[in-house]
Amino acid sequence: MNFIHIAGHLGADPEVRFTSTGKKVTTLRVAARARKGQNDETIWYRVTIWGDQYDKMVPYLKKGSAVVIAGELHKPEIFNDREGKPQISMEVTASFIQFSPFGKPGNPQQSHEGAGHQHTGSVSAAPSP
Repeated sequence: MNFIHIAGHLGADPEVRFTSTGKKVTTLRVAARARKGQNDETIWYRVTIWGDQYDKMVPYLKKGSAVVIAGELHKPEIFNDREGKPQISMEVTASFIQFSPFGKPGNPQQSHEGAGHQHTGSVSAAPSP
């Protein structure tokens, strides 16, 4: 098993749906920045949450929310985008999710001055043992 930690921001609001057997599935699209030499690169992850263990947290997750996720990284899939360029799809099954202390994007001072207060506390969730 490949285990990964991701710190990033949601690219869209969470999508909640149910399987044909009634099992709840929540999907998050998470963008994480990676530095390659002098350039920043964005890596997108599709994060799947099975069941209702994070139900108290999901209503607070919106596009742009800063999150930290840990989970199982699945084998990357390569596909061609609309322009025919190869892209990589990174899929993760989450086992741990919390709000990031780094705050929202676009406000660099906020991340250095403890702005994470609005995102910490009782709504952070960890998987049940």
